[in-house]
Amino acid sequence: PCISSNQLCGALRSWFMGGTIPPAPASASMEETSKDKAEEHPEEPVKSPEPESEESDLEIDNEGVIEPDNDDHQEMGDENLEVTEEMADQANEKKTEAINALSEGDLQKAVDLFTDAIKLNPCLAILYAKRASVFVKLQKPNAAIRDCDRAIKINPDSAQTYKWRGKAHRLLGHWEEAAHDLALACKLDYDEDASAMLKEVQPRAQKIAEHRRKYERKREEKEIKERLERVKKAREEHEKAQRVNILLICLLFLNECGFPGAGGMPGMAGMPGLNEILSDPEVLAAMQDPEVMVAFQDVAQNPANMCKYQSNPKVMNLISKLSAKFGSKP
Repeated sequence: PCISSNQLCGALRSWFMGGTIPPAPASASMEETSKDKAEEHPEEPVKSPEPESEESDLEIDNEGVIEPDNDDHQEMGDENLEVTEEMADQANEKKTEAINALSEGDLQKAVDLFTDAIKLNPCLAILYAKRASVFVKLQKPNAAIRDCDRAIKINPDSAQTYKWRGKAHRLLGHWEEAAHDLALACKLDYDEDASAMLKEVQPRAQKIAEHRRKYERKREEKEIKERLERVKKAREEHEKAQRVNILLICLLFLNECGFPGAGGMPGMAGMPGLNEILSDPEVLAAMQDPEVMVAFQDVAQNPANMCKYQSNPKVMNLISKLSAKFGSKP
């Protein structure tokens, strides 16, 4: 079926007024054909290159780092236990015995005695901190960290607790955590032992922090690049859609002016050489020329005005090129 003169003029006026061109009658619309093609040839998802591992070029001296202990069944006491004065006294006695055992080098006995004291008085932070110190000496850093966490929960201002947790983190190679705890221990109550270990772990912690900042910058740059690419792609798609609309205007123009090759206005998907036309620099330049578009608008308002542009090389060259492409001659 052919498009009537009134339909053509109405479509052209609509487009020039900022509207959209209605699809030309055809057995299959461009949208449907595009959908079919997409189903036949689904686009492969674009895979972003795998980000370089943050650890790939980070070298840290891990001398002294040990394998973590996995026994998490240590006695932590009943936080809701009502401690009597007698129980508190017994806990102090157990603590004294534990300290004596520790001075004699019997570490396991010291752990057991501190545990007995914790059962009697589970809300005394020093008991957990003391047992944590023995766990560090037994090279059970995870157990020490659990005790220190409980001690800090009870008393967050104990320098000794942060010192032993810092040492436990150092055994595990948790350099940043170790530096944080040891620095806080020295701030709360300066300790030469904690200070010496802080000097050891701080350079490694700083190296890790600098390395992380480097990769954060890389990730930010990558995200910005991806956003710019998405914007660029969207702009290109918009420009392509604009070119398709302008081309449709040109073809409607040919139809209105009586060029038989444009008659019937096949659906956009059925137009032979569409992509070739859209990529033709001469056609693109002509379709973006304001003078040519003004001529199209003028003729769209009154097809009889076509005679005014018979001597306009810009308009006639574009008509000739499109007519030749679609098998007709002006």
